[in-house]
Amino acid sequence: MRIIDLTQPIHDGMTVYPGDAETGLVRSKKFQQDGYTNHQLSINMHAGTHIDGPMHLVDCEKYLNDFPVETFIGEGCLLDVSQENTIDYKVEYEELIQQKQIVLLYTGYNQYYGQPRYYTDHPVLTLPFAELLVRKQVKMIGLDFPSPDQYPFEVHKYLFQNDILIIENLTNVEQLLHVKSFEVIALPLSVKADSSIARVVARAE
Repeated sequence: MRIIDLTQPIHDGMTVYPGDAETGLVRSKKFQQDGYTNHQLSINMHAGTHIDGPMHLVDCEKYLNDFPVETFIGEGCLLDVSQENTIDYKVEYEELIQQKQIVLLYTGYNQYYGQPRYYTDHPVLTLPFAELLVRKQVKMIGLDFPSPDQYPFEVHKYLFQNDILIIENLTNVEQLLHVKSFEVIALPLSVKADSSIARVVARAE
């Protein structure tokens, strides 16, 4: 059994989606001066590896911690879409994706994390692909890029309207390419918010 960390580390000044508040992480107390150590974190819930919930782009009052904990843990399915800028429906996905899985996409685009192009030129999902995810009742879709779509965010909204959560900014997904089966554990904070930073790991056989 291997545990693969799929999470971008949080650090002071880490890259954020254009227009979002910067991340601040400071050592607020130092042992030599104060007798103990403490850190203060100021972070937007969409910084780094995080999980988007419906309230993010849909007019609703369903906070992320209203979802049952089991939503965030499940059998994983990896799709290698590393040669595709537009991730569309394919017939073979009908067999590859099983009911209520957590689907991860490998594009390799995380190599541009921290660069301006990461947020402007990333791959996108089509509505037919999103419709497949809804038919399969997947729990979450996980991406190694920052968003499943661009403005006006139709895919985002369609997934949210069907209670499918979105994990964004994954890393190390390539380590799952030759894994036969794995479980995804993607735990957000128990926070009354639209979305949450998260620690995401895969438990691989």
